[in-house]
Amino acid sequence: MTKLKIKKQVWKIGIPLLLAIFVGCYLGLTMYKEFKYKQTFEYKLIEHGYTLNEAQELLNFYKEDKKIAYILEIPKNTFILEIIKEKYYIHHNLDRYLSYKEEHNNIENKDIVAIVNVNRDYDLYENIKNCDLEKGNILNVNKYYTLPEDYAPENLKNIGLQYAYAGNKITEEANDAYVSMWNAASEEELKLIVNSSYRTHESQTEVYNNIKAANGQKAADKVAARPGHSEHQTGLAIDVFEIKNQATSTFKDSPAYTWLKENAYKFGFIERYPENKEYLTGYSFESWHWRYVGEKAAKIIQEENITFDEYYAYYIENQA
Repeated sequence: MTKLKIKKQVWKIGIPLLLAIFVGCYLGLTMYKEFKYKQTFEYKLIEHGYTLNEAQELLNFYKEDKKIAYILEIPKNTFILEIIKEKYYIHHNLDRYLSYKEEHNNIENKDIVAIVNVNRDYDLYENIKNCDLEKGNILNVNKYYTLPEDYAPENLKNIGLQYAYAGNKITEEANDAYVSMWNAASEEELKLIVNSSYRTHESQTEVYNNIKAANGQKAADKVAARPGHSEHQTGLAIDVFEIKNQATSTFKDSPAYTWLKENAYKFGFIERYPENKEYLTGYSFESWHWRYVGEKAAKIIQEENITFDEYYAYYIENQA
């Protein structure tokens, strides 16, 4: 056989063989890529019913595999794509957001997040937890968090008679802040006065029972805390008025209240039960009830116009 014939034979056999190898490699690589892609969360989300864009949006938001894995465990729900856009979204509350949305479809998403975050999707005094006593000035006590019966804050200090009626006391740090706030208000010709502050568990029991006896439990729960659930037991809360206006019914219309709304946060105090926030705090509006949380927390609460309950849920518990 001549060399020319041999070359022709090689070409006839070699080229198809090379093409077969190339095609085989290409197909093998394609199949491998497809196999690998099917292992991705993007593919699994699409198989779960989400569009490509929706899948990518979820992947961009959830950086942890276990969170995406959880999304795949529950039925497809495009409401998730809406709720994750809310500023105060907390992932471990997702199931509760979904349940609340299903039952209250007319409520705005931001309110659903707020309501669930502060536990108002539960009945009042249901699902009660013990307060985290290590939290200091940002200790949270409300209708879902309770203090031990024998709890008493450290460093309680009598508030001077220039600033409060006799017998009132709060923690030393809160007292120093209040005196500074009192002096600043005084420069504006406003004379603040505290008429109630620290209460023991026993004294709160007496306050609550008196209101309950006079108005019934439902009415009492709107305006007073049950024993163990009162901020006054923390030594961080004050009921403050102005010498010229000490009526709970009219203090909200006073210059002193306006001043406190604009300036109290600079001294670490916040309005604990603001107007139109009962659906979050569980209490009727109390223009006179102010709580010391420290300047850092107070600044955030003021600037973001949120309640302390919302602040605690998102910035404290959620970060733990």
